[in-house]
Parts: sequence; C-alpha cells; structure tokens
Amino acid sequence: MTHRKLLIATAMLASVVTTACSDTTAPKQPVAGGVTAAAVAPSLSTSSPRSGAVHLTKECSTYAGQAGDFCTIIASNVGQIPVGSRVFYLAAADLEQGTYDGDVELRVKPGNVAFGHVVVTDLFSTIANTNIGNASFSGRTGRFTGFHAQIVVSVDIDPLLADWNGTYSFSPRD
Repeated sequence: MTHRKLLIATAMLASVVTTACSDTTAPKQPVAGGVTAAAVAPSLSTSSPRSGAVHLTKECSTYAGQAGDFCTIIASNVGQIPVGSRVFYLAAADLEQGTYDGDVELRVKPGNVAFGHVVVTDLFSTIANTNIGNASFSGRTGRFTGFHAQIVVSVDIDPLLADWNGTYSFSPRD
C-alpha cells in the first residue's frame, strides 16, 4: 500500500469507524477545532428514556486504526452517552482490506462502560450517508447495566466524522 493510499485509508477509517449514524436532516454546527457535527443536543437528565432511537456522531482525528485508539462522541441524543464519551477500538483495523471487525468499549467515566462489537465493510467509502457497517452492544458496567443497542454505521460528510444511528434499550430496573 502506497503512503498516499495509507493516509487516505487512515482518514477514511477515522471517519467511518469513528461514529456510525447520522440524522441527515439536522443542521451542521461548528464544534471545537473547526470540525462540524450534527446539531443533536445531548440529553443529560437522569430521567432519560429507557429505550428509543440513538443518534451519535463521532470525531476520529486521533484514530489511526490501531488497537487501543479511540474516537470521541461530539453529538448524542441519549443522556447516558454524553458528549465527550469515547469509543475505544480493541482490535486493529485491516487497512489493506479496508475493514474493521472487532470489539469496542464505549466509556463514559471510570466504571461506566458498554461493551460492543463493530463490523465495517468499507472503510474507504467517501459517499456521505452510505451505510458501511453495524455495531451492537450488550455487555455493560455501571450506568450501562442492562444496556443494549443495534446501530448502523454510516459515512458522514466530513471524513473525520462517522454517524451511528439505531435503537437502544435498558433492561427494566430490578
């Protein structure tokens, strides 16, 4: 793989693997560093719904496709997943094939982690709003006890952003 292709692949991986669902009707607003993200106000109240639609946008400027790299949530409509939460990738991406198939951790604070698995089939796609993969979450600790989610990963307009859209639920409280 040439150096140029590797740089493009890394940028595309960052934008695709980073988040994975977007509300294409939401206006874009600037955030820190001049990056744009869907204007989805985070709901931080403790009375957040126990299930519903999830819309997240991830920024992945520091993601290079290595195990342990992360992306940062910059827009969220789920109170339990505030802006600033991070998605850590526990496996390296296959930059030769342009894929990612591995476990992830959605970390909010120490002790509050959702465990999941992400499969992305086309890290190099540059077509906005193209579905390129899926994520599922079912294991958890802390505030994520009983958390489940099914998410579609899609390409955002900005190559350093990815959108995650789908559904989430928390098991009934004991």
